[in-house]
Amino acid sequence: MGELKLMKGNEAIAEAAIHCGCDGYFGYPITPQSEIMETLMVEKPWETTGMVVLQAESEVASINMLYGGAACGKKVMTSSSSPGISLMLEGISYLAGAELPCLLVNVVRGGPGLGTIQPSQADYYQTTKGGGHGDYQLIALAPASVQEMYDFVDLGFELAFKYRNPAIILSDGVIGQMMEKVIVSDVKPRWTDAEIQKISGSWATTGKTKDRARHIATSLDLEAEKQEIHNHKLQAKYREIENKEVRFEEFQTKDAEYLLVAYGSSARICQKAVEICRSKGIKAGLLRPITVWPYPTKRVAELAHQVKGMLSVEMSAGQMVTDVRLAVSGKVPVSHFGRYGGVIPSPGEVVVALEKFINGGN
Repeated sequence: MGELKLMKGNEAIAEAAIHCGCDGYFGYPITPQSEIMETLMVEKPWETTGMVVLQAESEVASINMLYGGAACGKKVMTSSSSPGISLMLEGISYLAGAELPCLLVNVVRGGPGLGTIQPSQADYYQTTKGGGHGDYQLIALAPASVQEMYDFVDLGFELAFKYRNPAIILSDGVIGQMMEKVIVSDVKPRWTDAEIQKISGSWATTGKTKDRARHIATSLDLEAEKQEIHNHKLQAKYREIENKEVRFEEFQTKDAEYLLVAYGSSARICQKAVEICRSKGIKAGLLRPITVWPYPTKRVAELAHQVKGMLSVEMSAGQMVTDVRLAVSGKVPVSHFGRYGGVIPSPGEVVVALEKFINGGN
């Protein structure tokens, strides 16, 4: 068992990056995730593990630094918050198109526009429906605790390299700023050149020698027919991820008559709301998607045969509710409750919204 530490969610991201053998972090400060870079600067991992930590001149620069590092088979990552991720979208599409593994972190804030620096979940569409141009998907993990912020860094890299695809941790200002106890694992050594050659040698741009071929990292092909073949390959990969990598958690669903569906910090709020509902005689349960892509569509569909209705609870105007409705396919009513622009709902507000829904309101 590792060491137990009290830390913020953002600090946990930084600690996990150092401990999981990350080769490089390239980022740009923006509230409410700046502690990630600040913690790395304080920890100075370049002195202990050789990890590079660099503040780029912009988010556009940082995402393109990831492209270079990932093309060499290195474990590289960045972090930002909503408007900063928007600036990275072109580069993210390039990374997905070139099938380069990397880790992104979005600590979401209220919008649209510059918005607020308060927590939000209004980047769900951006994360799960592409965001940038072209047909691509990100493997998206949604932590609901500081421990998961820590754990999902290693998991994110594992999935990114397994499928040669960018992975993203979709967090928010609540999880990023809150403090909890975290079990910190032992430090993994960074991969050696020989290990990179073994793990990523079939595609990484590690140079041409008499023993290995030259590799080119690119998302460009000017021949439409070849680009279509590449797209078919990507779509086959995405279907494999959907079949193998769905993750979710359930709370009090065994006898539930009404289901709350929520991820991240909203799921923490909903867990308390379920307890309040149960004390009032309402048989409520909670399904928490851990992967928001791939989405737990199959399980939501199964629960639609059991419950009388579902309420999607989000800190947004209603984005994940689209996936809930698609999964339910009209079998039971589905409604949405959310607070916008950085306002955090209370468990009591969720209970009131569910009661209204049960009584025929929307």
